[in-house]
Amino acid sequence: MFPNWKSVSLMVRRGFPSTLPKKTMFPSLRAIPAVICGILLGNIANELRAEVDQPRILVHYMPWYSSKAISGEWGWHWTMDHFDPDKVGADGRREIASHDYPLIGPYDSNDPHALECHVLLMKFCGIDGVIIDWYGVYDHNDYANIHRNTLRLIPLLKKAGLKFAICYEDRSISEMVNNGVIPEDDSTSHGVRVMDWLAKNWFADDSYVTIGEDPVLLTFGPLYFERSQWEEMVKALPKRPRIYGLPHLMSDSGLDGAFAWPPVSGGRQLEERQWRSSLVNLYEKSGDSEAVIAVAFPGFHDIYEEAGVHDSYGRISHGAGETFQKTFNLAIESKSQIIQIATWNDYGEGTVIEPTRRFGFKFLEHIQESVGQRLKYSSDDLRLPVMLYRLRKNPSLGKRMTEQLDQASAFLFKSRCDDARVIIDGFGDRQEQDGADQPDTAQESKPEGNSKPNPELEARPR
Repeated sequence: MFPNWKSVSLMVRRGFPSTLPKKTMFPSLRAIPAVICGILLGNIANELRAEVDQPRILVHYMPWYSSKAISGEWGWHWTMDHFDPDKVGADGRREIASHDYPLIGPYDSNDPHALECHVLLMKFCGIDGVIIDWYGVYDHNDYANIHRNTLRLIPLLKKAGLKFAICYEDRSISEMVNNGVIPEDDSTSHGVRVMDWLAKNWFADDSYVTIGEDPVLLTFGPLYFERSQWEEMVKALPKRPRIYGLPHLMSDSGLDGAFAWPPVSGGRQLEERQWRSSLVNLYEKSGDSEAVIAVAFPGFHDIYEEAGVHDSYGRISHGAGETFQKTFNLAIESKSQIIQIATWNDYGEGTVIEPTRRFGFKFLEHIQESVGQRLKYSSDDLRLPVMLYRLRKNPSLGKRMTEQLDQASAFLFKSRCDDARVIIDGFGDRQEQDGADQPDTAQESKPEGNSKPNPELEARPR
């Protein structure tokens, strides 16, 4: 944000051109402080203007993973009732429901160390905030666990200076109605209670994403609620959220805008010209930077068919990392106020940008390069959160070493990367490499706090 002080000092030492008449030299010297102030203010104003013109970069985040080490069993999103993460291959990889493999190994979304690692990686690569995939607060399927994990994630986001927003999955209502959890004629009232909870707990939070003064809410669909129901759900809120849905579903529901998503359908593989045309048409059709949330994605390669869940949605090649660069650049060119990266960690659909064994830090480094001057972190700094996570998973660490790692974490959150690096480098080769050798029981590695979900809405209707 500040000017090049070396250039300013050179200007002061050199003075103004010697071709000026001698009698003008002294007035010009007296004017130097004012000139310098003008340069400072001009540079600051230009950089502030550039920051205002920059879109906010948010990433879609799935808080739904469970591991045996933390939760006592491997959750569905790692297994899909088909794969067995207890099976470890010769390459050290556990068998998981994904074509990719996380660099830190299969983790638990209730593990504060995994959340710490993720949030710091986001901070260091230039991501401004997170859009959290959320199903409400009722205890059905894994919804309460997802809610609990979201409650763990948000304080870390705020600690890192990042924003957050919610993507509400209204298809959760279909699940609860079909399973007799709530009666169908109570579904709208349930939606009213969910919106009221969001308004009271998150929409007014200083860290919640807004456009103007309006909180931003995404819904993945909508797949259940119709126009009249949405109107009923938000009409009593003190501040109505700006609601975004999928392009082909939002207009009939009376929502405020659309968010772009990898345009796969029908199990087909899309060539670049096809997905590019789909995105460009959406961006050009809107003609309003607030009406569409642009998308960047690395590719799409789901594993649903191999897992026996259902047919594949389709595929978009990762292009050795080039697809992410192209969709990211296209999103920048769209002039949308918000870019949503799809996704941080949807391993089941193969849209992952967090560090993996296949792509390493490639996607995060591209974000770093794109945000450029407004970011003060290096590519080397991106490695530190992963190194910290791996050290934390070493079962031989004692109390003193754990305290040292806590100090390294504090340094990282304060952007004191060099100080953190000194501590982390002092541990040598004590890092656990990919998670396959982590403790196998919940007793050996548990987060602090309640292990059971604690929904904050009223008790489930009977």
